Amino acid sequence: MLMLFFSGTGNSKYIAELFCRKINTVPVSQCHSIEENVDFGKLISSYETIGFCYPIYGSRVPRIMREFAGKYIEFLKDKKIIIFCTQWIFSGDGARVFTDMFAHNYVNVIYAEHFFMPNNVNNLSFLPIANEKKIKKYLMRAESKMQIVCNNINNGITKKRGFNIFSRFLGLFQGVFMSVWEKKALDLVRVSNECTCSDASAMKCSLCVSICPMRNFENQNGKIITKGNCTICYRCINKCPKKAIAVFLPAKPKVQYSGIK
Repeated sequence: MLMLFFSGTGNSKYIAELFCRKINTVPVSQCHSIEENVDFGKLISSYETIGFCYPIYGSRVPRIMREFAGKYIEFLKDKKIIIFCTQWIFSGDGARVFTDMFAHNYVNVIYAEHFFMPNNVNNLSFLPIANEKKIKKYLMRAESKMQIVCNNINNGITKKRGFNIFSRFLGLFQGVFMSVWEKKALDLVRVSNECTCSDASAMKCSLCVSICPMRNFENQNGKIITKGNCTICYRCINKCPKKAIAVFLPAKPKVQYSGIK
């Protein structure tokens, strides 16, 4: 079994690696970020079962994961698929929407599950960032659920979270909104004047350039510019040491999500 994941700020990485630790048959060495520089076509071809783990954004698979699946779709034909999505509140059919990229019966989904994880959207005041105590509660619930998932898989029990009609309806409603939001995000990533790359007396950071999974940032003569290629992962916003990056709203984030330690 092979586990592939995309993680903006660490939540989905945690779930993917947790699965590998608890399932016993999958060493963590067989757990790969889709950002890695490896031959994924050859890797996928070597395994019968492929796991995918990603954060769900309003019942939409992140664009980076959709593009990855599209690029390697020929290697996924007839594979057994396990789908995990991480969510903050509710996604409807967050795991099921991954299958929309494939023709009917192109892959065989043997398990699908949603995991509640801490919120990483830090520049919307009505979406609070969890403190350390609350994060521990999320992790305890995730570990308990993952143990059940692994027991089911080892016993040949198939469950598909989000595949019923009610979940699909709710997911469709959220997905329409998210599709509009995703398109707007391409042009609404802002870098404020607090960015040290434009300060000749300061260390030129350029952290956003190096960590962006979509290569959306570029340092041009000490000024960070964006290239309209955002996947809304919030990695740059949470990692910027000057809190100088925002998406959609220009407000400076008060608290950054530091991920799971």
